[in-house]
Amino acid sequence: MTPEITTPEFRDVTAPSGPRAPQPVTFDGLFGWLHPAAGRRGVVLCGAYGFEQMAAHRPWRVLADALASAGCPTLRFDYPGEGNSADQDEARVASCVAAIRQGIRFLRHTTGVTEVALVGLRFGATLAALAAETESVERLVLLAPVTTGRAYLREMRLRAQTIGRLPDGSNPPVEADTLTIGGFRMEAAFLADLADLNLARIDHPPAPRVLLLAAETKALATRLGALGCDVVTGPFPGLAQLVGDPIFATVPATDFARVTSFATDGMAMAAAAAPSPPPARLAGSAWDEEPIRFGPGLFGIRCRPRVRETGAPAVLFVSTGMSVHSGWGRQTTTLARSLAAEGVASLRFDLSGIGDSADRPDGRNPLFAPDGFADIAAAVDQIADTGAPIALMGGCSGAYAVFQALCRDPRIDGALLINLYCFDWDPEQDLDRVIRQTFGSASTYAGLLTQGSTWRRLLRGEIHVRPIAEALARRGFDAALRRVRRAWHPINPGGSVARRVAAIRRRGAEIRLLYSAGDPGLIAARRHLGRFPGRADRRLGAPVTVVAGADHNLGSPEAQALLAAQLRELLHAVRRVPAARPATAVSEIRLDALART
Repeated sequence: MTPEITTPEFRDVTAPSGPRAPQPVTFDGLFGWLHPAAGRRGVVLCGAYGFEQMAAHRPWRVLADALASAGCPTLRFDYPGEGNSADQDEARVASCVAAIRQGIRFLRHTTGVTEVALVGLRFGATLAALAAETESVERLVLLAPVTTGRAYLREMRLRAQTIGRLPDGSNPPVEADTLTIGGFRMEAAFLADLADLNLARIDHPPAPRVLLLAAETKALATRLGALGCDVVTGPFPGLAQLVGDPIFATVPATDFARVTSFATDGMAMAAAAAPSPPPARLAGSAWDEEPIRFGPGLFGIRCRPRVRETGAPAVLFVSTGMSVHSGWGRQTTTLARSLAAEGVASLRFDLSGIGDSADRPDGRNPLFAPDGFADIAAAVDQIADTGAPIALMGGCSGAYAVFQALCRDPRIDGALLINLYCFDWDPEQDLDRVIRQTFGSASTYAGLLTQGSTWRRLLRGEIHVRPIAEALARRGFDAALRRVRRAWHPINPGGSVARRVAAIRRRGAEIRLLYSAGDPGLIAARRHLGRFPGRADRRLGAPVTVVAGADHNLGSPEAQALLAAQLRELLHAVRRVPAARPATAVSEIRLDALART
């Protein structure tokens, strides 16, 4: 069913001022951002696909800002079925190409530009070249394009083995006829489209002028030159840092400067920037969505049900790690819309310094920021006016921010904390080191030693035990020393974790913990709350759920289904607010058993 597109009043609480402030837009079921400027040449950014674009999301926004600052009205958007765009039954290459063509027409119509340049990244560069065969553009920038679908699939299969690893270092089970990279699934039809894709077979010149930046450019440049294109080539050294991982993604400043120079060369200017686009909103069969800005430069998507269930809680989804508000594998967008079909409203948003929210004023890394709970309080303000119970959900560093907010804000009635690494962040810890060593914990090594292959490698001398033992001993000593210091100088004045959990329960709020089996955060949970099943479950008033066979981000369909079930159980508990909940449920759930049911 094609989503209905409407344009009601856009709620913009504290929107940035000035003509260059980017505006959320919707067109043909797609969600995007328009970065206005006064140039006569506009730019459509065609992002990478799936996991790679999730990693590149924030640097991609930086490129859009740079192009607009140089005078080019710039559009960036989510492909069908990705990000905040409308859902689709089945992803196909043709629908992505059609979306780029729609973006070109939208930019021309909205801004009045007389020329258009396409800038594509990775698979988005391939899509841009295909779209430009039939939709006239003046310039084309190809950043590390995928020249053949088969080569792209081989690369993605290799990446799938490194991105979604389980906490013990093993690979998750491979599904037949699908490929999952970082929670993003490519179904059989999409894989078939890719297998038949080859840019060497392009028949028409996509643009008079082309900039091609890649590790290998000769073959494609020769083909484009034979079609009559004026092709400029060069390397793209910043690619790995751009699409490798959302946490470590960096802006390739030199590469982006070259793109901006190429896109703006010889551009004519208009007398003034075009007027603002119409307000943005998407609608599905059971939900309505609108973007909102609030607080200190925060951004989110409010998802409302067409039919609100009486007494239903409202859900606040807090960004996890550096992932944008649509979530790892787009699971937050999917979950928000499925809840709306059940009458539950929600708001998914980015903490400061993440996704589409503004940079942090202090410039620090937003992960485990000591004031992240303040952003959550500002988001709670946006949904508290309904009087409905409020439930929060966040993972890893987002779970940390949620716990801190739960301790401080009595308006919050419940929270689901997913793979919570720590309850209190010690400012003496090296954040970068902790992130890089998250899966190098003692539990990870212990898990590896249970595998026969590891024992064989030890016996053959392929694994050196002494460096591992020294590293674990050093970490253990450092952790013990920090605990001693914190006993004399507590980080949080609210008392121990157990005491704060007790205070949360006394006020009638619910708290749930969910972990992947072997996740490093389990250490902190046991240290502060006790063993589970047992003492920790009694303190929380609900069992700690440990999921076997799930990666840190719960990227598999079975893990996401279990996550959704846990959230619905929390919403049910918040709705009826029982005096006490027995901790008698099984605390470990195996995904293979769930799949069979």
